[in-house]
Amino acid sequence: MTLSVDLNADMGESFGPWVMGRDAELLEIITSANIACGAHAGDPDVMAGTMARAVKNGVGIGAHPGFADLQGFGRRRMHLPHETLANLIRYQLGAAQAMARAAGGQVRHLKLHGALGNMTSEDPDLARACYEGALSVDPDIIIMVLAATAQEQAVRDLGCAWAGEIFADRAYNDDATLVDRSQPGAVIHDASLAGPRIAAMVKAGAIITESGKEIPTAIDTICLHGDTPEAVEIARAVRAALEADGVVLKMFEGRRG
Repeated sequence: MTLSVDLNADMGESFGPWVMGRDAELLEIITSANIACGAHAGDPDVMAGTMARAVKNGVGIGAHPGFADLQGFGRRRMHLPHETLANLIRYQLGAAQAMARAAGGQVRHLKLHGALGNMTSEDPDLARACYEGALSVDPDIIIMVLAATAQEQAVRDLGCAWAGEIFADRAYNDDATLVDRSQPGAVIHDASLAGPRIAAMVKAGAIITESGKEIPTAIDTICLHGDTPEAVEIARAVRAALEADGVVLKMFEGRRG
């Protein structure tokens, strides 16, 4: 059976004249884009421009909501009531839907950003609150989850459409969570390592942790970060390694259960 996988990247995170990431180049490599919704990063002009480029390149559009924390880029943990979090997700998803529609596209999926993503990967109740907020706006939206974490537990319990994600440039702990960015080796900067590493995981159908442990999981999409200097080189290396192994690159369709 032919293996297939999606390549995604977080983008639309510039703000006014301040530019983050190499979005235009990445949009020629990836198959799905997670676009910031203005809370942790981005603004209406950046959202509109990124959505338009995604549509032009035939790239699937996703909403990428996070904490309302521009100064901290959404990477500072905040503790909010569940209903407040659900409303925060609804608010950002609605903005993404409007911008996508105006650009001639639609929002296919949702992926939580930064600290909110990390917190929900540890707490299924927190994840469920966020996902229920999104599903109340669009019951058919595909929720992108960190594979083999509490996020996956939440979508399985909800019975909604979901896609399992692994990271091309991040190291993993033995519980399938990401190694904290403050730790040495947490972020992989060498494109020559990233490509073969991800190809091995896709073929194994498992996350391979820093210790070498294999955690069997659903690998539907691979995240290629856009905010590091070597982002595009890593993206190209990952795509080349997968294609060399005969893996088909295409947008995920979402799974249930």
